[in-house]
Amino acid sequence: MRALSINGSPPLSLQRGASGAKLLLIIAATMLVTAGLTFFIIRTYIFPSPLTPVSLNAKEEQQLDQKLTRLGWQVEPRSAVTASSGDSRAADSASENSDELTPEAYREFDADRQVTFSEKEVNSMIGRNPDFARRVAIDFSDNLASAKMLIPIPDDFPIMAGEILRVNTGLDIHLDANRRPVVALVGVSLMGVPIPNAWLGNMKNVNLVGEFGDRGFWNAFADGVDDIQIRDGELSIKLRK
Repeated sequence: MRALSINGSPPLSLQRGASGAKLLLIIAATMLVTAGLTFFIIRTYIFPSPLTPVSLNAKEEQQLDQKLTRLGWQVEPRSAVTASSGDSRAADSASENSDELTPEAYREFDADRQVTFSEKEVNSMIGRNPDFARRVAIDFSDNLASAKMLIPIPDDFPIMAGEILRVNTGLDIHLDANRRPVVALVGVSLMGVPIPNAWLGNMKNVNLVGEFGDRGFWNAFADGVDDIQIRDGELSIKLRK
């Protein structure tokens, strides 16, 4: 018996077969897309991979050490760090030489009060600490300092014990009309989900310097800063006399 055909159209059996094949293709494509999105969400939000530490070349490392020295930080020479991994005697000798003090007259220069750090330099300083090397990354954009943090959840925590929690946060940093520093929390997100302001104690967009600047750290910070600017990939600070 031949399949029925109406007005020259394909037989009904062929139409049903073609519709079934299309349906199977749609289902298969949906399953592939769903599996891909699930894998992306799990890798990105549920089980994020460690961050890649930022490293500097020899010239960039020397420039960063000079900036830190100007701020009064004791910086261990690279030669001492290299020697410590191989020859302990050479490391001890380099360390002793770095501790030697040369008498010199005290001077102040205006140029020494202004220091500029690139985003790469800040992340490399964070990378020097093994506890934060693969867990914290800083980003600088116009008036905004953003941080990405991977925080391990304690093993005795009732939810997701032993897993890694991805936290993103941003701070608005600039000078107000009175040339006073403004530091305000833009927001915090967990696993890519923004946290409501009420859960943050209604601290979003509140100037921390103005709110707590009458005492303690924020007061000393505001009084000691003459200018602070965050630009794309750069932080610049000028201290007062």
